Amino acid sequence: MQGKGFPKWYTFLKKKHGNFLEAVERLGEVVRTAGPLDEKTSQLIQLAAAAARRSEGSVHSHVRRALQAGASPEEIMHAIILLTSTIGFPNTSAALSWAYDVIEGKKGGA
Repeated sequence: MQGKGFPKWYTFLKKKHGNFLEAVERLGEVVRTAGPLDEKTSQLIQLAAAAARRSEGSVHSHVRRALQAGASPEEIMHAIILLTSTIGFPNTSAALSWAYDVIEGKKGGA
């Protein structure tokens, strides 16, 4: 982790392409606040999408954010387990291991 708790690559992009990252961050903020879902639910949905895409970095990020938004480790693991019939066991298992990394503090967990 680098900077304000951001991964090294994200910190690099923010430094080299600040306007681009600001726009991406702003888009994320706008879509999360555009409707009735609370922050915890929004993060769990984004976590599910990250797991479905097999994006380890995004899973780590959204697990951290879900924890900060009040999700319990059990809620996070359940949100991922719910994906099994949609994304398959191998993908679900990988996402669970990435979530566990964060929950157990191996990848900058809360």
